[in-house]
Amino acid sequence: MRCLIYRESQGAPERVDCEQTDGGLKAVLESLKRVGEQEFCWVQMDDPDPSDLTELAGPLGLHPLAVEDAVQAHQRPKRERYGDVLVVALKTLWYVADGSDVETGEVMVFTGPRFALTVRHGSADPVAEASRRLGDAPEMLRFGPAAVLHAVLDTVVDSYLDASVQVRTDLTTLERSVFAPGREDLTEQIYSLKREVLEFQDAVRPLVPVVQDFAGPRAEWPEEMLPYFRDVADHMHRTDTEVRSLDELLNSVLDAHLARVGTWQNDDMRRISAWAAILATPTLVAGIYGMNFAHMPELSWTYGYPLAVAVMVTAATLLHRTFRRNGWL
Repeated sequence: MRCLIYRESQGAPERVDCEQTDGGLKAVLESLKRVGEQEFCWVQMDDPDPSDLTELAGPLGLHPLAVEDAVQAHQRPKRERYGDVLVVALKTLWYVADGSDVETGEVMVFTGPRFALTVRHGSADPVAEASRRLGDAPEMLRFGPAAVLHAVLDTVVDSYLDASVQVRTDLTTLERSVFAPGREDLTEQIYSLKREVLEFQDAVRPLVPVVQDFAGPRAEWPEEMLPYFRDVADHMHRTDTEVRSLDELLNSVLDAHLARVGTWQNDDMRRISAWAAILATPTLVAGIYGMNFAHMPELSWTYGYPLAVAVMVTAATLLHRTFRRNGWL
């Protein structure tokens, strides 16, 4: 748990040490009482203990339903308003290169008149990057807790763009493998990547209308902040378009791969049929001359056997050349 107090006049945060095992939460509660008119505090919690979050809910005026959502950490991206407190749930994404997987986490942002609370679950930590960005742009602090919401939202959306680039690289590699000369069954890899893209969509699509509302004319913050949220909305739109494109391309790649698998099967069946036809002619001749009848032509002829063998070889050779010319062999 960390707590930062921002003073607009100084533009620099005052950090409260909450890493200690005893008194960390108490230090945060004491710091909340000291927040003045031109100040706001930012409480940062990583995989918090439910009791700590519940104890903070009273001084911050958090609704019990919002606290429950923050503890469970299985929320769809959304925004909720509970009196003076705005609650925004976001999905975090990060790319695991070793397994070509897209992993997800969650961060919830609570903003009130003089506080911001972020509750993070998962390995990705957009809160630390958002804190660094606010440190590099202290002029944003004049917007108060909304600056924290913008910084976290901007960081999360930028991570979406980064992950989409890496997924696009995987898809390009998969496309090249599908159209490679050799035979390789890539159905499992395609479905695996499609499952990752669907997980990507679950994080991106519900967030699009939320960000658009933040950048619209009915937004809840000063007009000077609207361009910053419009920039985030533009990045969000680009990400949504890219994810939709990835999903459509994966469908096309899957169709192309299944078509190639069907072509391979047809080629195999043609080869089998061609060899069956080649072997059928000698079998027919041998079957006829293998019948045990007393009177059959050429049975007593000296050249009967060589003639039968010659007929079988000639017929098989002609059939083989014909099938080779037609591409069956």
